[in-house]
Amino acid sequence: MEQRHYPLRANDVLVLLPGAQMHPADVEQAGLPALLQASGVALDLLVPDLHIDPTGQRDAQQLLAAEVLAPLAGQYRRLWLAGISLGGLLALLQAQRAPQGLAGLCLIAPYSGSRLTTNAIARAGGLASWQPTSEQRADPEFELWSRLRAGQPPLASFIAWGRDDRFAAGMAALAEQLPQAERHVGDGGHDWPAWRPLWRSALAWIARRQGAA
Repeated sequence: MEQRHYPLRANDVLVLLPGAQMHPADVEQAGLPALLQASGVALDLLVPDLHIDPTGQRDAQQLLAAEVLAPLAGQYRRLWLAGISLGGLLALLQAQRAPQGLAGLCLIAPYSGSRLTTNAIARAGGLASWQPTSEQRADPEFELWSRLRAGQPPLASFIAWGRDDRFAAGMAALAEQLPQAERHVGDGGHDWPAWRPLWRSALAWIARRQGAA
């Protein structure tokens, strides 16, 4: 599995999960590692290539846990987890399942699930009334919303998206289930020009959390 590691000899590491059809090279091309270095935030950066696709979230999550996060245990003082778009959904699901060892969670334009998922919950009368079927319990997207309703993850979180993002309504609904999260709505849509400023905001949030620890 390809991983790009940007070591700054920091005590903390941020694992950033790219979105669907994105790879570590895309993250580097977009300038996110350079923006981190310019920010002065004391973080190493690790960007794995999990080959995320809309039908492979569960396999990607297992790969993330076993081959990316587990080897980092003991190497750093704190581990932060972030994700962009579908990578944000995967990061949130991982934080729900295994929050132990994570210092915080950054979600940049996180994908909140397909319309099949959100419409099924809406038809049931909303998240408070929805009772998952056995089939839904086996689906990662429905699992995500079930765990959100139960107050998971119990982590400091940052969530941000562009106001013109085509998935903005779902992101706002997701943010409502993370009442303790710091929220930021910027300019732009579901693309790198919107995500770069949100990345800077996420780094600033981590720096504040580091200073408060």
